[in-house]
Amino acid sequence: MDRLHSDPRFSVCPDFMSERYRVSRISMVTANVTEAQAADTLRNIWVTTNEDLCLQWQQQLAEDDRLKAEKQCLDKEDQERQQAALQLEEATARADEKKKNRLKHIPIPMRPRPFANDEEALISEFAIRKLDKGQYIELYYWTNHGLDDAMVNYRTRDDDSLVPTTGEDGSTVWISSASSKPASGVIVDRHLSPADFAQAIPRIVAALEERDWPQQRVLMLAQFWGAIMLHRY
Repeated sequence: MDRLHSDPRFSVCPDFMSERYRVSRISMVTANVTEAQAADTLRNIWVTTNEDLCLQWQQQLAEDDRLKAEKQCLDKEDQERQQAALQLEEATARADEKKKNRLKHIPIPMRPRPFANDEEALISEFAIRKLDKGQYIELYYWTNHGLDDAMVNYRTRDDDSLVPTTGEDGSTVWISSASSKPASGVIVDRHLSPADFAQAIPRIVAALEERDWPQQRVLMLAQFWGAIMLHRY
């Protein structure tokens, strides 16, 4: 179907009784059809055709709006992917620099109690405990939603609440209840949006470095996540 270049609603029906349309009228005249009736038939055909064109015009406008919104969405995702790739490149460069200058970057072996400071990201104690034990943990905890959830739980939970758990040597260890329970709204990694994924990766790479993970593993994970973010699909 050919694309329309103007709104057919503003088209004016021609005068089919004019001299310009005489040949068209005469070709339709018969013993039972007068010239005036032929002009009426031509007018009806024009009106029907114009109505079809008006419908096509509305569909064309709707399709243009859909394609424009789709392009804006793709452009936004591409921009977020490039920004995330840049952040990952910077994080990888920092990790590589830390590997080359290991003595300069030896972390102080202590973990201060976090404060509710708006300028600092408060990570879930459950997620930090998983990192310390080298266990799998969802990237959700490093997204904006995960950080907000950790802040809400930190402000509302009972600081004196402890629960027993089994330590690595089989003994009973008492830990805070917050570090033993996952967040209620955790989203699995494969269901994270590109924006959430881009938010989480630089933060978890920084967390791995802070938890003194081996640099080789940090670089491996950073490159793996970076390849996912840069993949077209």
